Amino acid sequence: MAINTYLNFKGNTREAVEFYASVFGVEVPEIMTFGQAPQNPDHPLPEGMENGVMHARLDVAGGTLMFSDTFPNMPLTFGDNISLVLNLSNQDEVTMYYNRLKDGGNVQMELQETFWSKSYGIVKDKFGITWQVSLEA
Repeated sequence: MAINTYLNFKGNTREAVEFYASVFGVEVPEIMTFGQAPQNPDHPLPEGMENGVMHARLDVAGGTLMFSDTFPNMPLTFGDNISLVLNLSNQDEVTMYYNRLKDGGNVQMELQETFWSKSYGIVKDKFGITWQVSLEA
């Protein structure tokens, strides 16, 4: 089990990734854009987001920092733009931790299959901490 940190930004994620790579002396990683991801006709990509950062990661000091831009219509409050990612290798644990974290909290994304994970969901717990729970590939 690993808990990682996910940082969200409003259109300047690429700059943030390059900055933190420089700070920690690591290589700038490959950056996946929203335009590179499989498109869903039921949820079209907002105009201008083709080059927005969908995902990037830096391995720093034994931990992982992950990064993404938010869509233009999504609220983002700095200070609330950090979430914890719980990567697990067992579906029963994914379900158990997801259900425990949502108790008294707010489900932001039900557990579901995505193109990067067989089981992924997002919960803001009763203390206001956002958790992404994911089954590792």
